[in-house]
Amino acid sequence: MRRNTPIVLLSVGHACVDVYQGCVAALVPFFIAERAYSLAVASGIVLAASLLSSVAQPVFGVLTDRWAMPWLLPVSTLLGGAGIALSGLSGSYPLTLAFVALSGIGVAAYHPESARVARIAAQGSHRAMGWFSMGGTIGFALAPLMVAAVVATGGLRWTPLLVLPALAGAAMCLPVVRALQERQAADGSRTTPPPPGNDDVASFVKLSLAVVFRSIAFIGLSTFVSLYVRQRLGGSMVTGTAALTVLYLGSTVGSVLGGSLAARWDRVTVARRSYLVAAVAVAGVVWVPGPAVYLFVALTSAGLYVPFSLQVTLGQDYLPSRVGTASGITLGLTVSIGGLAGPAIGALADATSLRTALAPLVLMPALSWLFFRTLPEPGVPGGMLSDDAARSGGGAAAKPG
Repeated sequence: MRRNTPIVLLSVGHACVDVYQGCVAALVPFFIAERAYSLAVASGIVLAASLLSSVAQPVFGVLTDRWAMPWLLPVSTLLGGAGIALSGLSGSYPLTLAFVALSGIGVAAYHPESARVARIAAQGSHRAMGWFSMGGTIGFALAPLMVAAVVATGGLRWTPLLVLPALAGAAMCLPVVRALQERQAADGSRTTPPPPGNDDVASFVKLSLAVVFRSIAFIGLSTFVSLYVRQRLGGSMVTGTAALTVLYLGSTVGSVLGGSLAARWDRVTVARRSYLVAAVAVAGVVWVPGPAVYLFVALTSAGLYVPFSLQVTLGQDYLPSRVGTASGITLGLTVSIGGLAGPAIGALADATSLRTALAPLVLMPALSWLFFRTLPEPGVPGGMLSDDAARSGGGAAAKPG
């Protein structure tokens, strides 16, 4: 397998999984329109996916610390797609929650193992990890367009068509899984050995809290920005879908930019500055009038996603003996837990207005900035290299696993 092929395949596979996280928020306006759900009830659907994913991802992280399980990549991809595909077929709210939760479990199973494999495939490059993260953000960005194309055409009964990315993503994972299994067989062991280094639990906890506040801001906006922009601009469903698409597209720029900036400055400095930008941008989304809201939506998503891949590798470096657990928490628990705030935002919006409900989100990136002010840049076990050094690495690192 060529040197860059594994990270490319993993990035595409990441997109095919995270499209289903984006689908949950993109389906909310259609559930409201077809089933007359209130904002609070509809946001409970986002909560169903987030809650199970929050609980399950650290569990899968612990398992991948003990055993290498590359087969989880295609299996979890298919599970994530199946849940969303089934979510529109029943008018029963409990069944809808169950199917969305099933998708959340698939997403949860995917991320810890994929982060472990991606770091091997990245060969120590921040930029390569940025590309892997960008795959996920592209999936988010495509979700509202895919949902609009399918569900706006045929209604919720057409959601089975949404399984197609899962089929493609599972196929993309198979060559990487095969390479990992061959390497694993050659090593004669199924156990993932812990890397050297001392765990910095205190810094990891601070990092995790920063990611929680980031998650509340991003998931809160992704759930309600479509409806909010439609209200403010008086537009159609397309107006709101455009805002959600801008939110997700800005995140792709932020992911790649984060890896590039970390090649020049340390990860903590880059993340800290990006959260300041994000705090100002969220305020613009809430209070600046007119079409300029699209600009602030883009700045918000970029500011919240510049630290994204950097936080994953920081977490792995703070807990070098438990890389899977660290990945499960930074990619899973702390990201998904933001969905827990969704019903509260929806209930406040039902009682007051969406603007009032979204206003507290301005504080979230500011709180993340405060936590990053006290974080050190860790010494890296095994070395996350500069990108020049990673490009000049030996052939032994060319295969993942």
